[in-house]
This record gives sequence, C-alpha cells and structure tokens, in this order.
Amino acid sequence: MSEDITMNVGHPGDKLSSRMTSLPTTRKTQSRLPTDIVAYLSCALALWALFALASAANAQISLSTAVDLALRSNPRVQGAQADVAKARAQLSEARDAYIPAISAGMNLGDSWGYSTNPPTLFTVSGGSLVFSASQSSYIRSARAGMDAAQLELDDIRAAVAEDTALAFAALEYDQQREKAVSQQIGYANSLVGIVQSRVDAGRDPTIELTQARLTAAQLRLAALNTEDDITEDREHLARLIGLSIAALSVDSSFPANPVPLDTAVDTTVHGYANAAVASAFANAEAKQQQARGDARFRFLPQVNLFSQFNFYATFSDSFAQLQKVYQANTGQTTLNSSEGAFGVQINIPIMDRARSSKARESADDAAHAFHDAQNAQMSALDGQSRLRHSITELQLQAEVAELKQQFAQQQLDILEQQLKSGNLNGPQRNPKDEQNARIAERDNFLGVLEASYQLHQAEIHLMRQTGQLLTWLRATASATAPTPTSPHP
Repeated sequence: MSEDITMNVGHPGDKLSSRMTSLPTTRKTQSRLPTDIVAYLSCALALWALFALASAANAQISLSTAVDLALRSNPRVQGAQADVAKARAQLSEARDAYIPAISAGMNLGDSWGYSTNPPTLFTVSGGSLVFSASQSSYIRSARAGMDAAQLELDDIRAAVAEDTALAFAALEYDQQREKAVSQQIGYANSLVGIVQSRVDAGRDPTIELTQARLTAAQLRLAALNTEDDITEDREHLARLIGLSIAALSVDSSFPANPVPLDTAVDTTVHGYANAAVASAFANAEAKQQQARGDARFRFLPQVNLFSQFNFYATFSDSFAQLQKVYQANTGQTTLNSSEGAFGVQINIPIMDRARSSKARESADDAAHAFHDAQNAQMSALDGQSRLRHSITELQLQAEVAELKQQFAQQQLDILEQQLKSGNLNGPQRNPKDEQNARIAERDNFLGVLEASYQLHQAEIHLMRQTGQLLTWLRATASATAPTPTSPHP
C-alpha cells in the first residue's frame, strides 16, 4: 500500500451525542463490546479492500486475459451478437408461418338499420399457411442468413482480438523500449561527466563535450517520445478491455514464432480463407434462396387454412332487422347469435408484374453478392500470401538484429576486459569508450526489440487473415514468450 493512502479511524463513540454517551447506572457496560467489534471489523475490511485494489492496480495483465476481457465488453462484439439473435428470430419467423395464428377481439356497440354484420360481443379467428412453394426457400434463406451472422460474429471477435493483441504487443514493446532508453540515459549522463573531466584536464577538445551533451539530449527526447507512446497505447488497450488506465501494464508473454509458415492454411473456415469470406458466401447463399423463393411464387399456388367464430350482439337493432329477414325466409322464429366458418383458401397467381420484377431484382442482388464473395476470397488469399513472404523477411531481419546486438555485447565485453588489464597491442581504452560502447549496445538491443515487434505484428495479421488467431490464443493462454535479454540491467 502506498504511503499517501491513509485512513482516520475514530472511536465509535466519538460521534454520539452526549445524551447517548451518558449511560444509565443500571445498564451493563459489556453491551458496547459488539459495537466495537463491528467497527474494528469494518475498518479491517476497508483496509483489506484498499490493499486488494492497490495490488490489482499494480498487477500485470497477460495477453490471453486482455483478449478475453475485450471480447466480453467490446461493443462491436455485442452488436454482432445482437445481429445473430436477430437472424435467429428471422429464421423462427419464417418457420412459424406454418403454425396457426389465433386472435380474439370484440366489436362492441349498437347499430340501427339492416346489416349483415351486426356488432359482435367477441370474435375468434385463426389461420395458417398449409403449402407454399416459396416458403421452403425463404426458410433456407433465413437459415443461411443466420449462418452469415454467426460467421460475421466470429470475424468481429477475431478483429477485436487482433486489435487487442496489437495493442498488447505495442505496450509491451514500449515498456521494454522505455527501460532500454533509461539505461542509455544513465550511460549518457556518465559519459558527460567523464568528458567534462577530460575537457577540464585538457585531454579532450570541447567538441567532445558538446557531442556527449547532444547524445544525452537526444536520448532524453527519445525517452519523452517513449513515454508518450506508452500513454497512448495504454489508453487504447484500457479502452479495449474496459479497465482503468491507471497503472495498467502488460507482462512479456507474447509467444515467439506462433505461425507455422511451412504449412499452407489458405482455407480454414468452411473451405474459405477466413470467417469474413465464409460470411460473405453465406450471405450470398441467403440472397440466392430469397431469389429462388420470389421466382417460384409467381407460378405455383398457395394454400392457407382459415377459421372464424363470431358471437353477435343480440341487443342491437341491426341484429333485430337481420332476425326478421331470417324469419321471413326460413319460417323459424329465432336466429342463432353465433356464427362460424372454416376452410381452405387456395390462391393461384395468374399475372403479377410487380412480383416478376421483384424476382429479377432478387436474382441480380444474389449474383452481385456472390461475385463480391468471390472477390473477398481472392483478396484474402492474396493478403495471406503477402503476409507469409513478409514474415519470412521479418524473421531474417530479427535474426540480423539479434546478431548485431550480440556482436555489440561481445565488443563491450572485450572493451571491459581491456580496461581492466590494458590493451598492449592497440590503442589505450578509457571510461569514455566504455560508456559509448554501452550506449551502442543498447541501440542494437532497441533494434532487436523493434524487429521482434514488427514480426509480432505481421504474425498477428496473418493469423487474423487465416482465422487462427482465437484458436492460437486459447492454445497459448498459459505460455510465455522469450524476450530479448538485457545483459546490463
């Protein structure tokens, strides 16, 4: 717990009124013990909560945890989940056309004069679709639409995971870069002091001091830029995962070389490049089924079942007039107040130009969606190919950067040995050379960090393109990645 977090805990009786603190002589003083215990326990729980919050605020977050938090709270994922629920409801709506729909109502009031439909006390009606050549196509269209929505959700989840992983890798790179630059600043400050002493002693020209100061100033500027990058990347990651920005840091748990480049994985989701392409083809299938249903509606009959029951208002004048007509025509004295009807309704379309135009529109829309899906597939495969070649080059660049850093470290080791024992076969070394070598070694280490970061970016993009990012994240949830070692902390 930090020193600036304090609590003022007063006695429980300090805030009581004087009347309440003046206890009667017949009251037992032991009765105050439970109140004191509750107060002390409350203080202890508050202190424990503060310790827990401070510990959580300073804790490092792993890549898998960050992605999991982002997938749970990201509004894009939540919006895609709502689209899936909507598509599921649309499929249910298409199926429910065969389920009878029943409704009840009333038409209360009075009427005068002759009417074949007097007011009713209540009416019950129902009906359902029995046969439609188009409805089966509409159901298949709704099912394909639900598949497209689910695949779109998978793609959005992968996109959010990609954004989170990139933000995590950026913040991890910034943190390591900040540490290396701070080490360089320490070496540069030592260099300025050494050169200042040598200039004062007349052993070095003033230009050497200016150069040393310039190096220190450039490194301070680099540190300031690094701090700005850390702030920006931390804010972006915090917004993605829905946590507080304060004290948010990441651990070095990014696995190395997660993409097997020797294995071709160009078709990973239902035979397509990724979930986005699969969703595009599913959407095209939904539109094709919709067009097929619109085309079949023009030529085949549609059969519907209907039923209705009415209970008329016998007190109305219209019912009385209708009863007189009924008595005159049938010779019966009483007209039944209830009426029912049921049967099958068959509709045969003969000419419907609007439906014909709608069918052509649906067919053209389906063709356009299918060609868009084909273009998405080709673009995705081309992007995968470019990323694979890019990763191969970045791996070689990372290897070169690591070898440069190792070479600089070996030169520094040799220089340190020469400073201890002297260089009998070459120029004499001095502490100024040592600090310059340390700064150069940190420069090469920064090159290793940058090459590793660029490689991680390309690997994340490729796994996103091939639909393997979430699978890889789940498989490596507990893995930690080796990071470039710093021999001089």
